[in-house]
Amino acid sequence: MIILPAVDMYEGKAVRLYKGDYDQMTVYDDRPVNTAMKFRDAGAQWIHLVDLQGARDGGTPNMGVAREILEKTGLRAEIGGGIRSMEVIKAYMDAGFSRVILGTAAVTDQELLKEAADLYGPGIAVGADIKDGFVAIKGWKEKSEYTLEDFCERMAALGVGTIICTDVSRDGAMKGTNRQMYKGLTARFSSVDFVASGGVSSIEDVKALRDMGMYGAIIGKAWYTGAIDLKEAIAAAAGTEPGTETGAAAADTEEE
Repeated sequence: MIILPAVDMYEGKAVRLYKGDYDQMTVYDDRPVNTAMKFRDAGAQWIHLVDLQGARDGGTPNMGVAREILEKTGLRAEIGGGIRSMEVIKAYMDAGFSRVILGTAAVTDQELLKEAADLYGPGIAVGADIKDGFVAIKGWKEKSEYTLEDFCERMAALGVGTIICTDVSRDGAMKGTNRQMYKGLTARFSSVDFVASGGVSSIEDVKALRDMGMYGAIIGKAWYTGAIDLKEAIAAAAGTEPGTETGAAAADTEEE
């Protein structure tokens, strides 16, 4: 399993929301590239970027910041937030992003989603943000008609290979991730790589997600508040921390 530390961008700054509420925003870094460099130095291979302004209002107001992060860190990056046209998708892909995440557009414009998936294949992922049992759109401000299961079935049928699934009620709440929800998803949709987002707040969460076969986990507030050490999380996700079977084998090799 891969770990994707997150930078949520708003007005060019790295911020975090509490349960998706724009009125409960904390600014953590006036220059997000500095945070991204810390992720790289801790051993991250991927970074998860979200343009919160774009998610709410459309457009790409933080594209410059996102490109600076990509260029200066050399990390593989996925980005979401306000991506609702082929022009924007192409701009991000041309800039070197590994994955573009469609959220609102995956619900409201599935012709666009199919066109993008046909063109860019695994470079297109979908964000499923779950609020009160339904997929939320437009920066989590509105609920769609899709339940999580219905939406994932539809996405799998369209050939989407990666879904970033967020339990909005746990995002930024530091109360643990929704293990039951993710366990059900991995068991039901074997053709989809699921990334857990929202509430990943301990190494125990990371290990549980790894053991149930999740493709990835996004770590946000838990790192910003110091609750999770990123190096430790990356090792746990890979199964190389002391005490695991892989980790024990590695230790034996080193002793020899």
